[in-house]
Parts: sequence; C-alpha cells; structure tokens
Amino acid sequence: MKLKNAMALGLASVLAVGLTACGSSADTSAAESTVAAADAAGAPDGDGDPTTLTVAMECAYAPYNWTQSDDSNGAVEIRGSSDYAYGYDVMMAKKIGEALGQKVQIVKLDWDSLIPAVMSGDVDCVIAGQSITAERAAQVDFSDPYYYASIITLTKKDSAYANAASVADLAGATATSQLGTIWYDTCLPQIANILPAQETAPAMLVALNSGACDIVVTDRPTSQAALVAYPDFTLLDFGGGDGDFQVSDEDINIGISMKKGNTALKDAINEVLATMTTDDYNALMDEAISVQPLSDN
Repeated sequence: MKLKNAMALGLASVLAVGLTACGSSADTSAAESTVAAADAAGAPDGDGDPTTLTVAMECAYAPYNWTQSDDSNGAVEIRGSSDYAYGYDVMMAKKIGEALGQKVQIVKLDWDSLIPAVMSGDVDCVIAGQSITAERAAQVDFSDPYYYASIITLTKKDSAYANAASVADLAGATATSQLGTIWYDTCLPQIANILPAQETAPAMLVALNSGACDIVVTDRPTSQAALVAYPDFTLLDFGGGDGDFQVSDEDINIGISMKKGNTALKDAINEVLATMTTDDYNALMDEAISVQPLSDN
C-alpha cells in the first residue's frame, strides 16, 4: 500500500496514494486484431476514441500507482489534471496499450468509484491492485492475474508485536487497514480490536506511524514500499500456512477489471499477460518500488 515520512510526509501526500514486451510480433498482431474486433463490436471505450485505452486507478496506492507532478520515468498525464500518474499499474497499462496499438489515458478516481466507472463505460478498464473477488466478479469481468499479492502485517520496530510469528501472536493488538479491501474485510476479522477502516492506504500508514493502531494489514508490494518511507516500520510475514491469515486465491490474485461482456478486450489483455511470467511481474514491481516518490510533489 503505502509509503512514508518527511520523506514520509511527502509520501503520505503523494500516497494520499523495464521490461519490454515479451511477446513476438505475431502475439502483438493477434492482440491488435482482437482490439479491432472489440471496437467493431461497439465495446465500451472510456473516451469514445478507439485509439485510446482509458484506465482508472486511485493514483494514490504506491507502489501500484501514485500521483506525481511531472512525466519522469514515463509517467502518464491524468485526465483533466496537470498531474501525472505512475507506478506498477501505469507500467502495466503502458505495456498493454503498446501491445494493442493504443495510447493510454489515466483517470484518477477514489477506490469506491472504480468499479462503477467500468460498469458505466466511463473507462475501459481498471488497473488498480484489485483482488479478483467473487463479489467484484459479479459486477465486472476480470483478466487473468497480473500480480500475485501475499498478505503482510506491518508494525513498528519497537512494538510489542514486532516479534509476532503468527496471527495468534497478534492477540490484543489494535488494527486497521484500508476501506473496501480484503485486508480489512477478510483478514482483520480474524483478530480482535479492529478500528474503523481508513479511506486510503496512505491514511492507513499514517495511523500506524502516529500510534493510532498497533498493526496494519496489507500486501507485500505496499509493505515493501512503506518500509522505504517509514524506516521505523517492520514487516511480518507469517508464511501463508496455518498460522497466517486465512485467505483464498481470489483474495490475493490481482486482476484488471472491465465491463461485463467485453470479451474482446478481456481476451486482448489476456494475450498480453500471457507473454509475461511471474518473474516479469516481480521485476516490474521492484522497478516501481525503486522509483516511488519520497518527497512532496
């Protein structure tokens, strides 16, 4: 989820957020043909321009996505704004757009507005670190996973829970996470002392840093990014076994959502993702973490 302090204050406001295509030219041609078919079939296009892939995200969820003031590192201008968006999701959007022969337009929305924007046709897709849950899949279609996110607990190095080896060791801890996420809705009910959810991931990290809670639960990319901005934090990984938070594959598989029935776009995106491996995803995420903003824009 997020990042950290005067480095972090800058990060909190920002967060109050390599690889070239691996496919062959034949892969790209097939994907472009699929998108052309989507346009011919009247598949929803966020700005009505078939040459543009309109992608929604929070632009406040580093390292998946964040807002910055310039186009450094290849950031993309946000629709209706002088700011730019970058991060893992923007990298992925650009990779898909390039393969499909489309330019990418980023639309900045709050978390709860992402799925409605897809359903209404205001945007073509959402690339925003969304877990492929059954509830969401009832509203939108998802691509194959474009990242696999394990569950991580963050606490302070001097916390009474810094040496916790399992979820059971968190008994008595006060905890929060981001509103509308599997971390808050699925993981935190497995422990006691749950505080109200935070509107954003940056707010979640600020709550931990300020001492408003003992722990927060998030995913590995967010936690790794957070450690850069908040050096007083430590990461707890319970290994995914019986002592860990119990989640399903749908909770930790991260997908790209689009309007239900837009099979042409879904197939085209999946063709692009099929050219990438888990190692490719991890390398791209590491790159995003390495360039995440650590000062105010």
